[in-house]
Amino acid sequence: MESGRNLLGEETSPYLLQHAHNPVHWRSWSADALAEAKRRDCPILLSIGYAACHWCHVMAHESFENAETADLMNELFVNIKVDREERPDIDHIYMTALHALGQQGGWPLTMFLSPDGKPMIGGTYWPPEPRYGRPSFRQVLHSVDSAWRTQRDQMESRGLTLADHLAKLSDLNAGPGVSPADLTRVGDALRSAVDPVNGGLSGAPKFPNAPIFRFFWNEMFRRGDPSFGEALRAMLEAMNAGGIYDHLGGGYARYSIDAQWLVPHFEKMLYDNAQILELLALVHSLWPDPTFAERAHETVGWLMREMRVGDAFAASLDADQDGEEGLFYVWDEEEIDAALGDSARRFKAAYDVTRGGNWEDRTVLRRIIPRGFAGRRSGPRRLARQALRLARGAFEAWPRRQGARRLERP
Repeated sequence: MESGRNLLGEETSPYLLQHAHNPVHWRSWSADALAEAKRRDCPILLSIGYAACHWCHVMAHESFENAETADLMNELFVNIKVDREERPDIDHIYMTALHALGQQGGWPLTMFLSPDGKPMIGGTYWPPEPRYGRPSFRQVLHSVDSAWRTQRDQMESRGLTLADHLAKLSDLNAGPGVSPADLTRVGDALRSAVDPVNGGLSGAPKFPNAPIFRFFWNEMFRRGDPSFGEALRAMLEAMNAGGIYDHLGGGYARYSIDAQWLVPHFEKMLYDNAQILELLALVHSLWPDPTFAERAHETVGWLMREMRVGDAFAASLDADQDGEEGLFYVWDEEEIDAALGDSARRFKAAYDVTRGGNWEDRTVLRRIIPRGFAGRRSGPRRLARQALRLARGAFEAWPRRQGARRLERP
């Protein structure tokens, strides 16, 4: 294997290809990469992410595209990039190891491994300079290198301990099974965590947590308790009105950074939307709601229009445009006025568009009009949304999904 250049240009993963021109001598996960670490007798720097991950892009721009940082990485480590959507098995192993170290986890996942692949220490995003209460990425690189040279026995011992922990987790140990009492206890605990004002689970960031609310649906029928189903309905109603839903193109973002479902983390995930579609259908079957039907129809339209790749579906849409998260999805009042003309005033009142914006001087569209009023104005409202979607770009998803072209708003 060549050890003096970036080899990701030979890969097919969109995420790996995003890093093919970094000055870091990246390799994909392979036996050759592990053999190189053993030959050099140095640790492995493993970086795991995915194409639509905002903080993965941030760390790439700040550190992996920086020549000084790349030189340090190349000197001290064998550097391996993994696409978690291509190798979920590797992601699961090392994310579990990070959790075992007492850290919350997330992406980008940054792990330092012994030459034989055992996890020793790790984290997620590190900034280029000390901030957010975190050391700089270069400080981390120097620290790990120093520990490897001066405390190698302890580092390798930690790796063996983590590897043993992972091995035990993979053992097949059948438990006693799940009893109705267990379901009741878990259901009650989760229901107590529901946000009674904004829907979903309390706090921020706020995720749809589709598996939890699917469990609530089951509990409603098992226990004859409608409060579980009502918690699901309340969450969907809040999401359907909030900025987490793309009111122009359809589909739900991965989560909102606030407790009100207003400002999303703008990436869209295939698996999230698939699960939310099921929840919409279930609730609509018991409590018919035209908004639920509309959201489902629009989300399926988005999936078929923008996520199809041949006979398959893309896994995600990127959160970033031109290095800025969510730029494609937010609006200025002037842009709305220019696109809609005489109908702009009504649309702005319905979707919280103001001169000062509702997030960082821009507007994330959310529906704030009463539901009854929305129904009476559904025709003009739908036409306005279609006009703005066209203004946003007819081929909006392709550049972010495939990394092929730069998006520009007319």
